[in-house]
Amino acid sequence: MEVSVLNIKGQDTGRKVTLNEAIFGIEPNDHVLYLDVKQYLGNQRQGTAKAKERSEHAGSTRKLIRQKGSGGARRGDINSPVLVGGARAFGPKPRDYRTKLNKKVKVLARKSALSYKAQENAIIVVEDFNFEAPKTKEFVNITKNLKVDGKKLLLVLSSINKNVYLSARNLQRTEVMEATAINAYKILNAEVLVVTENSLKLIDGILDKN
Repeated sequence: MEVSVLNIKGQDTGRKVTLNEAIFGIEPNDHVLYLDVKQYLGNQRQGTAKAKERSEHAGSTRKLIRQKGSGGARRGDINSPVLVGGARAFGPKPRDYRTKLNKKVKVLARKSALSYKAQENAIIVVEDFNFEAPKTKEFVNITKNLKVDGKKLLLVLSSINKNVYLSARNLQRTEVMEATAINAYKILNAEVLVVTENSLKLIDGILDKN
């Protein structure tokens, strides 16, 4: 699959790049994508949610009513979960949500996500560019030139350029990432993928050998 290389003015440079079929042209594996996205989101969780259980709740241990004959549910002390203000039964406890995936599974997930974007024609290749200083207005102009303004955008660079990153930081629905750091979730979460030429070479080098 060939894609035209654009400049930051949105003009066709006359050059074309061929997207690697082994990365951008495979049959996407939905289950692998599910596993990778689940792992990524799980790894973002703090796992610090905690609710007091019956033994941790403050309150008298006096039995409030007799065991039988009241017509209601049996309960012991005021900390009983059946009472309003009582402790919680089987409440959340601090836990680690992080999971592990095999390297080959994660590579296949990234290939599947990139293949989906290629099928949707949602990949734009641009010349490598740089900003002399952080300018959000210049970055907005680039998105307008590429006709991706208003869309959820992921810009992939060969290396993080501080000025480009700072220029896009305050824009909603826009994220800048290094080619070595992209993952299936970030790719799928974006409506359009803007990739620089050098970052495309990096992606080929990372994923084609696996």
